[in-house]
Amino acid sequence: MIIDSHQLVMFIAAGWLLNLTPGPDVLYILTNALRSGTRAGVVAGLGITAGCFVHIFAAAAGVGALLATSATAFTVLKWLGAAYLLWMGARMLLSRPAADDGNTAALVAARAGSAQHTNLRKVFLGGFWTNVLNPKVAIFFLAFVPQFIAPGADNKALAFVLLGVLFNVNAIPVNVGWALAASWMARRATVIRRGMHWLDRVAGAMFIGFGLKLAFTDQPAA
Repeated sequence: MIIDSHQLVMFIAAGWLLNLTPGPDVLYILTNALRSGTRAGVVAGLGITAGCFVHIFAAAAGVGALLATSATAFTVLKWLGAAYLLWMGARMLLSRPAADDGNTAALVAARAGSAQHTNLRKVFLGGFWTNVLNPKVAIFFLAFVPQFIAPGADNKALAFVLLGVLFNVNAIPVNVGWALAASWMARRATVIRRGMHWLDRVAGAMFIGFGLKLAFTDQPAA
């Protein structure tokens, strides 16, 4: 037996609460949904989910344990992740504002055009690399998932993968909910539409903050 029913309910509830917590992933989904619509937000969430799968299988294979015990491995991935977040933040801060003639209909049309021309592959890969290059995600799975594996489980690696997949699948509706909420706000809030060009600045500054925080994160104790 991998996990009992009570532990399974607790695992799902804890996973939903964790996915509702604002962080780089949620910010990435909101930014893309506000700028380019629901589809872009959903694709951003799927990219993040794909990145999580990499950490799940890597942790099950022992890479997560390596990151937790090897200062060199953790430091290399930490700096790669920090550099990526800083690069994303700088790109957002330096992006040019969209033209705004004060006409609401024109703003709505411009946003619709932006959604049509959004490079969804780029959005997906952005979410994917945001997660893959963050060693804290690997450490999180390594610390969180084993708590719910039954002590008597015959194949703990398989149990880890199954619970990790369940965590990821349960995260999808939460991510879609964030994308729908952001897109709804952008369609109905004129102030948000008119201030859309400031969104990249705020998001960029926050991504830089996340990058700096990651850069100064110490390796977890083994």
